[in-house]
Amino acid sequence: MDETDFWQLIDETRDAADGDPDEQADALVERLVQLTPDDVVDFARLFEARFQRAYTVELWGAAHLLLGGASEDSFDYFRCWLIGQGREVFEGTAHQPDALAELVPDFDEEEDGEAEDLGYAADEAYEQLTGLPLPDVGGTPPRAPAGVPFDFTDADQLAKRYPQLWELFGE
Repeated sequence: MDETDFWQLIDETRDAADGDPDEQADALVERLVQLTPDDVVDFARLFEARFQRAYTVELWGAAHLLLGGASEDSFDYFRCWLIGQGREVFEGTAHQPDALAELVPDFDEEEDGEAEDLGYAADEAYEQLTGLPLPDVGGTPPRAPAGVPFDFTDADQLAKRYPQLWELFGE
């Protein structure tokens, strides 16, 4: 499985689920169990690489603003959701978190921004295929997000860093 195949699976399952993250996770498991165990490991490796790439202070600040707060667990689930939105949204946001205002203009904090189960889809599919747990694919996660920390509760900083998101979601 390569990066193109990875994003195609993400897009197809998101479309099949009409954007519902829980249904997308179920659809993704259904698709992954049709592949070989090696392909599922490759998918998991590609997912984990993007999950770690999105572990940045800037993106966490954007998640905090969008969700009205974001604990470490909430931010993990947000990053899963972000991957589930597809390549264009993920790449655009990874480079410029404020771009979420344009890339996901209909964001609803009650329904969007959380997709924990997407992060476990490869684990579930691999176990169904082999009866074994998914091998470790990601190495050691970083201890802290990349970037310079700042106070997510400082409205002035949030407005300055994320002018588009602030306009839509600021207090």
